[in-house]
Amino acid sequence: MKKVMVGMSGGVDSSVTAALLLEEGYEVIGATLKLLNSDAQSTVEDAKEVASRLGIKHVVLDFKKEFSDYVVNYFIDEYLSGRTPNPCTVCNMKIKFGLMLDYALEQGCTHLATGHYANVIYDENLNRWLLKKSNSSKDQTYFLYGLSQHQLSHAIFPLANLEKPRVRELAEKYDLCVAHKKESQDICFIKNGNHAQFIEEYKGIKSAFGDFVDDSGNLLGIHKGIIKYTVGQRRHLGVSLGVNMYVKSINAADNSITLSERLGGRCQTIIGSHVSCAAFESFESEIKVLVKTRSRAKEIPCKVSPLDKNRVKIKFEDPQYFPAPGQSAVFYDERGCVLGGARIEDVEKE
Repeated sequence: MKKVMVGMSGGVDSSVTAALLLEEGYEVIGATLKLLNSDAQSTVEDAKEVASRLGIKHVVLDFKKEFSDYVVNYFIDEYLSGRTPNPCTVCNMKIKFGLMLDYALEQGCTHLATGHYANVIYDENLNRWLLKKSNSSKDQTYFLYGLSQHQLSHAIFPLANLEKPRVRELAEKYDLCVAHKKESQDICFIKNGNHAQFIEEYKGIKSAFGDFVDDSGNLLGIHKGIIKYTVGQRRHLGVSLGVNMYVKSINAADNSITLSERLGGRCQTIIGSHVSCAAFESFESEIKVLVKTRSRAKEIPCKVSPLDKNRVKIKFEDPQYFPAPGQSAVFYDERGCVLGGARIEDVEKE
């Protein structure tokens, strides 16, 4: 019998994941991660109750230090540098399919399963494992693009193509206590949705007010701290200029934020760093792909060409508006398979 570890967050997705694998004949071990001192005890209790209901072993893994080192500090440093981080991608690479996978393999498990909505396939022509988009409206391949061949080869996503209502129906079928539990937030460690407050409390700092300026450096108003804004933001700027203005860029060096009208954020080319490849070892020449620059965005045609080992140039077929430095650019082929991705480093001036 194959043994699989399931990352159990105490939510309905991971709980149904465990139930489905048990029904398929796997020996299942549930694992809940302790990532912050402030983690709700109910998370562990719900996971334990589900594990007990299913009759499976359950363990709690304390990764608070590693989560702080790899994810929280990265998240904070990015915002303080004027960028918009993507912590879920780092957590998936370093914590869930990093440390937890290592632990699972040490315990004799062949695979690690999570409640992500994604597919893993083996492409015989490429001789590589690939992520493939889920048919579900909740597809989460964008957040998993950085997984290595080793990680993908041990990954299982039983929810693959299910829709959320069906997952809740299955939870009711298995009589799980979390069947109607509220869905978790996008960023698990930001409990009230206020990332700026979290950063200030975590670092013991207070955001410094600064200048809103236009492209020529003219003063437009006062902002309340660069960590409270992101490129492309239009609402809640706190200034009224008679026209819709957007955050065009954030300059941490002088604590200023440049605003522009929508056309000012028009962009044809961006530079990506921290390149990750799934379909091949590295980007050797220019290729045509589809790219997503935000998790909820549609894939659009572009050309990706290597600059060096860790940087690529991404040229959109049609101009885009306000790509945010720090976010991920994820590359797909026509089948919906993830070819790789990069972290948006800068917007190339036209």
